[in-house]
Parts: sequence; structure tokens; C-alpha cells
Amino acid sequence: MKALIQRVQTAKVEVSGKTIGQIDKGILLLLGIEKDDDENKADWLLERILNYRIFADEKQRMNLSLRDIQGGLLIVSQFTLVADTRKGLRPSFSEGADPISGERLYDYFIDHAHSVYDHVSTGSFGADMQISLINDGPVTFWLETK
Repeated sequence: MKALIQRVQTAKVEVSGKTIGQIDKGILLLLGIEKDDDENKADWLLERILNYRIFADEKQRMNLSLRDIQGGLLIVSQFTLVADTRKGLRPSFSEGADPISGERLYDYFIDHAHSVYDHVSTGSFGADMQISLINDGPVTFWLETK
């Protein structure tokens, strides 16, 4: 699994002009799922994201996690994150999960997020989504499972 997380002041996802997910201060998570990903990797990654210290404390140091600030988590599927771009002029998606497995694990990730954290919003797997955000910092990190 690959995750691109962005610390945001606000973020929203729209499908066909309708807002389906929205957060204020928090993390926008773009999630890519690979062939060998499973529930254990999903659990590990979610805990890392919820506890990753990217928010400023009273001394303006990145010392607080999403849980610490009780910010929003907006989860959006993004299969292009798993692309192999090392050669050629066209990305290869051979390491990406097939659509059925990817959606199953994405749904699992969301369900688990809702079970352990109160401030979760989502996009729609496989939909043509438009994402709007105000990146705070900017602060952006790339996280991967082992």
C-alpha cells in the first residue's frame, strides 16, 4: 500500500458536481493498493497515519498527530500511486491490485478507519473525482507499507 498524505486546512471530494466527502483541518489521504496488500498492511498503515506527527504543537514543531488534534481524515482511492514510472513514457500498473481486490481492501480500510476514529470522510472507489484542498504548509508525505 502506498499513501500520499497532505496536511490540509480543508479538503473535499466531488463526484458529478456533488460533494461526497469533506473535512476541515486534518489529513487528505490518497491511497494506492497493490497486488500483495492485505488487511494487516491496511491496519498498520492506518495506525501510522493516525499517529504520524505532522501537526504543530505550541512551539510550532511537528509534534502532534491527527488523533492529538482530532482532525478530519479524508480517504480517497488513487490507483495511479502504484504506477511504475521508472522507464518509458507510459506508466505501468502491473503491480496494482485488480479492481475487485482493490475495492474490497479499500472498503476494509474505510470500515476499519470508522471503527477506530471518529472523523472520517471518503471518496468513491473507481469514480471520476474532483479533489479540492488547501495544503497547510505545504506539508506532504509519502508512506508505504513493508
